[in-house]
Amino acid sequence: MNVGGYDLPDELYYHAEHTWVKKEDDGNVRVGMNQMWASTAGDITYIDLPFEGDEVKQGDTCGKLQSAKWIAKLIAPISGEIIKVNEELEDDSTKINSDPYGEGWILIIKPSNLDAELGTLKQGDKVAPWMEAEIKKSEELKK
Repeated sequence: MNVGGYDLPDELYYHAEHTWVKKEDDGNVRVGMNQMWASTAGDITYIDLPFEGDEVKQGDTCGKLQSAKWIAKLIAPISGEIIKVNEELEDDSTKINSDPYGEGWILIIKPSNLDAELGTLKQGDKVAPWMEAEIKKSEELKK
């Protein structure tokens, strides 16, 4: 789906803080930042990744991203254990900007409460109204 010029793949679930979740075949979830966030942040110059083995709770800060414009918190969209981080981002964090849903993924979580927490994320027909409101907020902040 495309909303306001931003690509939002239908198979993903979206957290209010612009992280996305993709269910993997092995029961784990892949996490990254959505295209709107990646576009408005500017080129990511640094990422502070969490450690593999860390436990995270949905809504908690689990890392930081820095661009020329700002420093942002990486918010865990799902609770569980971080089982893998994308170490390639330490050498080239701009992959988050250029390919947010592919090579720019950030971490993989072994979820502890997936079904209940997916229900709190935006998916399907909830995505477009949410993104339209986010775009409007962003435009108002620029004024």
